[in-house]
Amino acid sequence: MKYLTAQFVISAEKLSQCPDSVLNEYPLLGRSNVGKSSFINALSNNKKLAKTSNTPGKTRLINYFNFSDKFMIADLPGYGYAKVSREAQAKWQKNLEEYLLNRGQIKSLIQLIDSRHDIQKNDYQMREWVDAYNLPIITVATKIDYVPKNKVLNVISKIKKEFGGVVLPFSSVEHRYNEGIFEFLMTGLG
Repeated sequence: MKYLTAQFVISAEKLSQCPDSVLNEYPLLGRSNVGKSSFINALSNNKKLAKTSNTPGKTRLINYFNFSDKFMIADLPGYGYAKVSREAQAKWQKNLEEYLLNRGQIKSLIQLIDSRHDIQKNDYQMREWVDAYNLPIITVATKIDYVPKNKVLNVISKIKKEFGGVVLPFSSVEHRYNEGIFEFLMTGLG
């Protein structure tokens, strides 16, 4: 398994602060604690690159990571649980919508779903929003190492039935699924 060297680039609150780049960009969408930081760390083979936390809602900005000048991953604030005011949440929503709808470098969104649980209401709401704007998106089933091996295909099939499109399994513990993720990120194809 090959890894790319990855580095943190910048944190941005809104579109105007995003880095000037020509690289394909892949924003990570997902509930708080779905494993967005672990996804970045596993792909970079660096457990300390993106900060992980047991406390939901720690990511408050768009955090950019450059993978060997091949592509960028943008770690977005998680949707769902976050101990912030309604005003702060409304501001996040406005800034993230502006970013997702107007950032030309975005090749595809990546929605992370926790494979240990049924798809949650706010996962469906996010997908409905994405579909309403006809944005390109794939789904990554995180924490697949916690699913019994004989049930992995069932979990992937269930997510695919609900969301359609490309669904890739992912484990930050067992890196055997990383190859498919890298192939997608390098080509931008399913």
